[in-house]
Amino acid sequence: MFANLKAQPADKILALVKAYREDPRAEKIDLGVGVYKNAEGVTPVMRAVKKAEQQLWELESTKSYVGLAGDPAFSDVMIDMVLGGAVARGNVAAAATPGGTGACRQAFELIKMANPGACVFVSNPTWPNHTSILNYLEMEVVPYRYFDADTRGVDFDGMMADLKTAKAGDIVLLHGCCHNPTGANLNAMQWQIVVDILLETGAIPMIDIAYQGFGDGLEQDAAGTRLVASSVPECLIAASCSKNFGIYRERTGILMAVSADASLQALNQDTLAFLNRQNFSFPPDHGARLVTMVLSDPDLRADWAAELEEVRLGMLGLREQLAGELQRLGGSDRFGFLAQHRGMFSRLGTTPEMVEKLRAEHGIYMVGDSRMNIAGLNAQSVPILAKAIVDAGI
Repeated sequence: MFANLKAQPADKILALVKAYREDPRAEKIDLGVGVYKNAEGVTPVMRAVKKAEQQLWELESTKSYVGLAGDPAFSDVMIDMVLGGAVARGNVAAAATPGGTGACRQAFELIKMANPGACVFVSNPTWPNHTSILNYLEMEVVPYRYFDADTRGVDFDGMMADLKTAKAGDIVLLHGCCHNPTGANLNAMQWQIVVDILLETGAIPMIDIAYQGFGDGLEQDAAGTRLVASSVPECLIAASCSKNFGIYRERTGILMAVSADASLQALNQDTLAFLNRQNFSFPPDHGARLVTMVLSDPDLRADWAAELEEVRLGMLGLREQLAGELQRLGGSDRFGFLAQHRGMFSRLGTTPEMVEKLRAEHGIYMVGDSRMNIAGLNAQSVPILAKAIVDAGI
């Protein structure tokens, strides 16, 4: 049996991590791994999460299973955080999942179950795991234009032209905020136009919101998702707690199925529980319980929101510093898009050859498509990166 297995392609980011670790240069910079890091290069445990863990250690009396869909209290606080009352609670089914990746996987499974012939429209580019899972499930993937390589912004005209070709029942996968890998986001007017096209075509939106709070703030980052969910007959939402709660290793995510027809909520809830049973049975609870405790306690929630805002403003400050340094060294504002992008990532918009040149000559590590993790920088490394970009002739 094992002899029939085929070697799988190496994960490019993990290969990048290995190469970075083996690089002896002192001024090397890791911009490849998609994990938030503070100025010291550490992914910290947030203050409120640590306090919740201390409380949980004192109070928790069992490690027994919670339920196939996870703790309903986790669903309640996450639905409130993401949707903010834009949709009635009785119209939303939800199930905890192993991280945002698990939520995406369950969403794709549900789509395949409900409409096996559906095409899934994904932005070009998108998070690689989207297409990897879809291809593994043998679902039809249709790329839609998204990133303008010249402006490093959204190619909105191209996006709209492509989405107009979707048919009723097809799926349009959207990034709720902080687009990964480009950092280029839709504005409020563009979100409304997307809604209009979804209603016109009958396509069903699926929103992956993995970075709420990392862009323009908790409420602002959810605005597009709330508009879509409250405007269309049906939608799916995959949300992650890895980034905004800093609990990557706890694998804490949630899938929501929203229907304007409240009578479908029970069916949707049963389906989500069924899918969990088939894939991993009961979802992890530790991270979900911490999130529930933080969001349910006014003091913990306030402290968490304050620290999250510190993280957001820190990344925004790095963006502005980098854009300013590049303008100073290069004599033009052609990298001004870096200050306009939001979230952890930006796509520099250069070739794989130039990315390799940055690595070989300057010790700058980023993904081959020139996606860089802004959170991998600090005030001292920004000038080093800016000089490397200018010296490389990018």
